[in-house]
Amino acid sequence: MTFYSQNGLTRPVRLTEATRRFAYDSLNHKYGLDTRKTPAVTLDDAEGYDSLTPLERYDLAVSRIARDAPIRICEGEKLSGAATLGNAIGHVVPATYHGETVCRSVSHLTIDFETVLKKGIRGIRQETERSLEKYAGGDREPFVRSCLSCLDSFALWHARYLEALEGMPEYAANLENLRRVPMDPPESFYEAVQSIWFVFAFTRLCGNWPGIGRLDFLLGDYLKADLEAGRLTLDEAREILAHFFIKGCEWVSGGNYGSGDAQHYQNIVLCGVDRDGREVTNEVTMLTLDVLEELGISDFPTTVRLSRNTDEKLLRRVAEVMRFGGGILAVYNEDLIIDALTKYGYELGEARSFANDGCWEVQVPGATDFSYLPFDSLQILQKETLCGYAGDVDYPDYESLYARFVSDLKSNVDSMCRAHEREFLGYDDEAGDWRWTPHMPCTVVSLFERACVERGLSYLEGGPVYRIRSPHIGGLADTASSLYAMKKIVYDEKRLTLPEFLTVLKNNWEGEELLRQTMLRRYTYYGNDNDEADEIAARVLNDFADICDSRNDICGFRFPAGVSTFGRQLEWSGRRLAAPHGRKAGEVLAANCSPTPGTDLRGATAVIRSYCKADLTRMVTGAALDIRLLPGDVKGEEGLDALCALMRGFVALGGFFMQPDIADAAVLREAQEHPEDYGTLSVRVSGWNARFVTLNREWQDMIIAQNEK
Repeated sequence: MTFYSQNGLTRPVRLTEATRRFAYDSLNHKYGLDTRKTPAVTLDDAEGYDSLTPLERYDLAVSRIARDAPIRICEGEKLSGAATLGNAIGHVVPATYHGETVCRSVSHLTIDFETVLKKGIRGIRQETERSLEKYAGGDREPFVRSCLSCLDSFALWHARYLEALEGMPEYAANLENLRRVPMDPPESFYEAVQSIWFVFAFTRLCGNWPGIGRLDFLLGDYLKADLEAGRLTLDEAREILAHFFIKGCEWVSGGNYGSGDAQHYQNIVLCGVDRDGREVTNEVTMLTLDVLEELGISDFPTTVRLSRNTDEKLLRRVAEVMRFGGGILAVYNEDLIIDALTKYGYELGEARSFANDGCWEVQVPGATDFSYLPFDSLQILQKETLCGYAGDVDYPDYESLYARFVSDLKSNVDSMCRAHEREFLGYDDEAGDWRWTPHMPCTVVSLFERACVERGLSYLEGGPVYRIRSPHIGGLADTASSLYAMKKIVYDEKRLTLPEFLTVLKNNWEGEELLRQTMLRRYTYYGNDNDEADEIAARVLNDFADICDSRNDICGFRFPAGVSTFGRQLEWSGRRLAAPHGRKAGEVLAANCSPTPGTDLRGATAVIRSYCKADLTRMVTGAALDIRLLPGDVKGEEGLDALCALMRGFVALGGFFMQPDIADAAVLREAQEHPEDYGTLSVRVSGWNARFVTLNREWQDMIIAQNEK
C-alpha cells in the first residue's frame, strides 16, 4: 500500500497495518461506491403527503432516513456511523417523492460541536423542550416541534447502530462508546472523537455538508486527561484519530466529477488561541499532522492558525507536512484576522474563536448563517465601465476612468445586497429583530447552531447569532492589472488614446500582436512587488470594502467584504473580453488574490508582498492567496527553512489566508494521461482539495496552467 506523495518523499509509517488498509480501501472507492448503491429513501407510500407543510415533509424525510438508511460497519473501524445515502453527495436531502428530491440541504457552515460535547444530545433535547414551553401556541412552535422530531430521528438512528453492534463482539469498544455518546457528554478522548463523528455523520446523512472547525480545541483536554491518567497512549490516540479521517473518505467514489470528488466542505482548523487568549496547540494538533503526513488524506482540507508568536517547532512541523504536496495544509494569519473581526464589531472572545465555513471563509463556528455572493470585477470593468469597448467611450484622465469603475462596482454590489433584503418582511419593533420570509426547512443543522433552538428560529430564518451575506470580488488581479495597463499606455505615456486602445481590444488584438506582446512584457503587473501596480489592487479592495460596509444595518444581514474566485475564473473565461494587460478573450485568468497566470515573474515572496500591501483587515470573511511551489523549492533542510520563512513573512507582512501547494506540472500532465496510476494524487483547487484524476479536463488544464512556471 502506498499513499501518493507529489514530490517523491517517502511518507512515514506510524499507524498499524490494519488502519493503513482501512485508509487504502476508503481512498480507493470501496465505501463511496457502496454509498452510491442506495441513492435515497422514498416517501411514495406516505399518506397525505401532498397536504403536508414543507416542514412536515422535511420531518418525514429525516424520519425515514433515520429508519431506512443502510447501516454500515466498515471492517476494523474504531468509530461507528456512516452517511450511506448517495444523493447526499449531491448536496440534497436524500429522500424522494415520486422520483423528485424533497429538499435541498445546507453547506458553508461549521456546526456547534462544542455544545454537543458539553451537553450531549440529551442536553440539547432538554433545551428544546424548554423552548417548546416558551413558544407553544405561537408562530415559532412548528419549528421547535420539528427540532424534537429530528431529535427523535437521531435517537432512532443511534439505536439502530447500537442494535447492529450488539451482535458483533469484535466491535465491543465501538458499542461501549455509543452507549454513552453522543447522547451524553463524553468522558474520554475516544468517546469525544466518536461523539463528534456520529453527529457529523448524521448531519451529512441528511444531505448537509458541515465543516468540523477547531478539532484540537475540541479534543485536546480529553486527550490530555487520558494521557495523564494512563488510560491511553499517544499511539492509541493516533489510531483513533486516524479512523476519524478515514471515515471521512466514505464518499470517495472515483470517476469524473467536474471540480473533484473531495469537495464536501469538511474543513478543519488547528492551533491558535482560545477565547481567553490561551494557546490551543496540544497533542491532538500534532497527532492530526501525523495522520495527514502519513495517509495524505485530502478530504479534510486543514488550515493552521499562525501568528507572530507561533512556536518554531510547530512551524517546522507544519512545513514538513506541507511539503508532501496536495495542498492539504493552508495557513491563516491569526493576528490579522482577529484584528479584522474586532474592527468589524465582533467581541474579542468571539473573534478569537474563529474558524471557517467548511471552505476557507472566516466565521464564528457554530453561530453563523453564512453565504458568499461572488462576482467578476473584470467583466464590470470591461462591459460596464468600458461599455464592451464601444468606440466612443473615453475618459479625460485615469481618475475619471477609475471613479466610473467604482461607481459601476457599487451598483453591482448594491444590486446583489438588495436581492437579499427581500428575505425580510420588515422590522419587528416589539421583538427587536427582523421578520424573515419563509425559507426551506433545515432543522437538522439548526439543532447544532448556537441560538436557533433558544430563539425558536431555524438556521435560515434568523436563528444563529450572526447572519452574514458576504460579497466576494473575483478577478481582482485581472482588474487591477487592466487598470494599470490603461493608466500607463493611455494616460501616463500617451502612446494611444483610450478609444484607439479599446478598438484593439474589441478586435481581440487582431493584427496587433506586437502591441499585445508589448503590453505583456513592458509593464510589471500586480504580483511583482511593484508599488504602483499593487496600489491599484489595494485601492480597489478598499473602495469595495467601503461599498459593502454601506449596506450594513439595512436588513437582517451584514455584508462584509471578501475576495475569491473558487475556480470560477474557468466559468467566467468565456464571457470575458480581451484584457488590456495583453490577454485575449476567453483566457482563464487569475484565481482568488493571486496574480494573472504568467505575470508573476519575481517569485513567491514578491507575490506575498504585493498581496499584503492592501489593508486586508477590510476583507472580513477572507482574501485567499494561492502560492504554487515546485518540489525542488522545498527540498532538504534548506527547503524547510525557506518554507518556514515564507510563512513567517506572510504573517509579518499582514496576509490573511494562504494556500501553498507543492506541485509539479510534469507530474500532473503524466497523471492526466495515465489516471490509473495516480488515483490518490491530490491538488489544492481553491477552498477545497481534489484528487486530480477526478477533475474534468478543463479543471485539470487550469490546475496545470497555474503550476507551470
